[in-house]
Amino acid sequence: MRRVSAMRGRTSIVGLVMAAADRPSSTASIAIVSPKQGEEIHGATAEVKVKLTGGEIVQQTSTDLQPDQGHLHVILDDHLVTMTASTDTMLTDLTPGSHILQVEFVANDHAPFAPRVLAKTSFEVKA
Repeated sequence: MRRVSAMRGRTSIVGLVMAAADRPSSTASIAIVSPKQGEEIHGATAEVKVKLTGGEIVQQTSTDLQPDQGHLHVILDDHLVTMTASTDTMLTDLTPGSHILQVEFVANDHAPFAPRVLAKTSFEVKA
């Protein structure tokens, strides 16, 4: 499991989106197991767990795109917080309030599949 800060080193995901016509489709689907929709989290950390079906996480970057290979981008409040080859990640330095978490299975070149393989949930952090 990898720990990432939710407040430091955030990157906007705006520059990561490419035209759908230029992208391959994927055989995978993804679901966020934790945190659950509407969950209240007490403290500044949250464990993110996802279930990937029909896809394989690979660490290498490549332009040889396969529909069942890629890695995960973890996006908190519209900011990329980590790119990972693990289905478990720990978010740290969370601030109190409502947050939107997205996890996307992306191709080996870091760009999204078309259609995107994306899961989304919201949760509340209590101090």
